[in-house]
Amino acid sequence: MNPPETPRRVITGIRDGKSVFVSDGPVPNTHHYTALPGHMTSVVYATAARPNLPQDQAEQAPPRMPVPPAPGETRLMIVTMPPDTVFAGADAEAAVAEQATHIPGLIDTFEPDAPGMHTTDTVDYDIVLDGEIWLELDDGAQTRLTRGDVVVQCGTRHAWRNKSDQNATLCFVLIGAAR
Repeated sequence: MNPPETPRRVITGIRDGKSVFVSDGPVPNTHHYTALPGHMTSVVYATAARPNLPQDQAEQAPPRMPVPPAPGETRLMIVTMPPDTVFAGADAEAAVAEQATHIPGLIDTFEPDAPGMHTTDTVDYDIVLDGEIWLELDDGAQTRLTRGDVVVQCGTRHAWRNKSDQNATLCFVLIGAAR
């Protein structure tokens, strides 16, 4: 199994009244996990609750920024999830510490007594880019998702389960909401 690739990010902007490419390269806020081989999180971009145009040229998603967005804010993430067997065989303390550093705030939404289960105050648009993944809800109901499937997650308690022997890659758009 090949390790996940760091996503390429192209950002456009406006200079002197014309559209320009502001940046083109690997996402700076990407982490390949040591404690969880094959796991990768990449916070690609973030917006304020009321973004202004043109966007300024500062990095919008710097490493170690809080992941859960406040109401109206957004986060765009690409996440590669290895098979569940990788998570089951991991040093849990090391994995949580690494995630706390690289996806601050998000790891805090996970329940220690129910592995993988978590709830965020967001509406999420989730798109399976590659592989297959199962979405589990708090009553144990599960549905299998494959490339191209889209989930609209409305602040529900859930977990992602990779029951296959291959990585699964998903794109998440998190929109902060008030509960």
